[in-house]
Amino acid sequence: MMTTTEEEVLPGWAGTGTAPALHRAAAEGASVLDDIAEHREALRQLLIQRGAVLLRGYPIGGVDGFDAVVRAFSGTPPLAYAERSSPRSTIKGQVYTSTDYPQGEEIFLHNENSYQAVWPGTLYFYCAEPPTTQGATPLADTRRVLAALDPDVREEFERRGWQVVRNFHTGFGVPWQEAFNTTDQDAVIAYCEERDIVAEWRPDGGLRTTAKRAAVHRHPVTGERVWFNHATFFHVTTVAEEVGAGLRAIFPDEDLPTHTYYGDGGAIPDEVTDHLRAVYRANSVRFDWQRDDVLIVDNMLTAHAREPFTGPRRIAVAMAEPSDVPSDGGS
Repeated sequence: MMTTTEEEVLPGWAGTGTAPALHRAAAEGASVLDDIAEHREALRQLLIQRGAVLLRGYPIGGVDGFDAVVRAFSGTPPLAYAERSSPRSTIKGQVYTSTDYPQGEEIFLHNENSYQAVWPGTLYFYCAEPPTTQGATPLADTRRVLAALDPDVREEFERRGWQVVRNFHTGFGVPWQEAFNTTDQDAVIAYCEERDIVAEWRPDGGLRTTAKRAAVHRHPVTGERVWFNHATFFHVTTVAEEVGAGLRAIFPDEDLPTHTYYGDGGAIPDEVTDHLRAVYRANSVRFDWQRDDVLIVDNMLTAHAREPFTGPRRIAVAMAEPSDVPSDGGS
């Protein structure tokens, strides 16, 4: 087994955050499933320590082989993608494309589904086809992000929590039928009630949902405090400036497709979201994808993103190990 250090240089390596652990195939053609079976406990320890593990140099065997990696490492099948906030396409079973956004757009750092009452504890990314340029999946250690926040900003979120408001407008963005995997309005209400989401049907047939969540949680294994939320990602100022301006020209803030507030509904000042984005970026790292790479991410310890790119870039995604650990403040 081989792990990265700050001194080891991967192709395209850059950043000052925590490096993912690197586990290379010992020989050409080595079986990734055999290696997982032999080293699973050690790899899971590395995942906890470093927040991410990169498996490199194995013939994965396409989507079916990737699905087998998820099952071998997590011990359970991949999860379905529920309460969707971004467009994805199903490749096969519960393996999906990475977010289907235009390749020229950045996707900012976030923890998958941290706005939900239950989220995946482990994420998997599989590089079926690397991009021609850029297209990395930057990572940021949420322990380091929390520690680097201005104490006043951190305390405010711990005290007030955060709130996400989503408006599903007919013909605009992800439709509610796709987000909730149903066309039954009563089923949506029941789903939301079970997960502490306030759902309101609008006169135009659209849907508004409001969920108050904690900003800081404790990791279920290590007990460490982590910055685990979508308060930055869903805030309108995090999208490209021209996109945010265009959205605000169409909708008042309360009707934006997605926007965030403090948990009591108070506005989050722009200087606070500027600070949050700067801290995320200051604690991020990146590397260039290689064909057949599999990146395993502890979803509570590590936020992920996507660079703009050129070329094909086919990255498959799977999620596993549902978690709903109690929060640590911001109730």
